[in-house]
Amino acid sequence: MAKGDDIEERLIDFAVLIIKLCAALPDTLAGRHVAGQLLRSGTSPASHYSEGRGAESRRDFVHKLGVCLKELNESAVWLKIALRSKMAPEAEVLPILTECIELSKIINSSIQTARRNTR
Repeated sequence: MAKGDDIEERLIDFAVLIIKLCAALPDTLAGRHVAGQLLRSGTSPASHYSEGRGAESRRDFVHKLGVCLKELNESAVWLKIALRSKMAPEAEVLPILTECIELSKIINSSIQTARRNTR
């Protein structure tokens, strides 16, 4: 497995978890709003990470991973909103939120390493 493939796979698996969670959110005005926002922010990190792996420069890599990180951070907020508003069972949301936070730490570490190696 090439370097980065494992992270990309985790991001894809995260997107699938988000899709399944969004499908299970209530069909109410609030539920549809949270689902829509979470669906967008939670499914995009995998593609941004993939774009970053094919970046044309280290600066481009850092930028694309930065977008990936921003989307993960946004996803964490929407997951917390779903959790606190009790739109979904805690047992379903907490593992996804935990994975989101872990992925954010990994991506942030990659960004910091790339920045250090640029100097």
